[in-house]
Amino acid sequence: MNSAMAKLYFHYSTMNAGKSTVLLQAAHNYRERGMTPYLLTARLDDRAGAGQIASRIGIKEPADTFRTQDDLFAAIAARLREGPIACAFVDEAQFLTESQVWQLARVVDDLRVPVMCFGLRVDFRGQLFPGSATLLALADEMREVRTICHCGKKATMVVRQDAEGNTLIDGAQVQVGGNETYVSLCRKHWRAAVGDITPD
Repeated sequence: MNSAMAKLYFHYSTMNAGKSTVLLQAAHNYRERGMTPYLLTARLDDRAGAGQIASRIGIKEPADTFRTQDDLFAAIAARLREGPIACAFVDEAQFLTESQVWQLARVVDDLRVPVMCFGLRVDFRGQLFPGSATLLALADEMREVRTICHCGKKATMVVRQDAEGNTLIDGAQVQVGGNETYVSLCRKHWRAAVGDITPD
């Protein structure tokens, strides 16, 4: 990717759509071409182990981690001083703060490094994550990573469930979990799950 054409990308989806798989494949593609990717993931999501980006299909790679108080422009600038990077990849981008998305935009504009962010668009209540909202506002290019509802339609929403499989409609926006906690649904079945309608 030509650094003169650096862009901020946002690849978004619901849970279990394969975002991390797409990220790891893209990073692998850079390495195959002799270029160095730089991988970042949220520190609070350590389901695969601290500082790991992992896919449900069994592939994973080490990554640096970020916290909400970290300056990502400074972090990537510091990494660049160690040697060139062809692209920065950010997993769990929904956990970015609004300020951090602006920092990533500065990485693209001022350091001319492409940044690819991968994350959820909405939470279990159907509300945008702050990081995702800012990425939707600032990204140069966006791409939906698609998955399907149990009915076969495209899944655009996610529900959070308790240990017994009951749908939760209240709680903190951020709760790290996987298949045991979250289920991706189309809007109609999400509405049914949260008690808005009775499904057919």
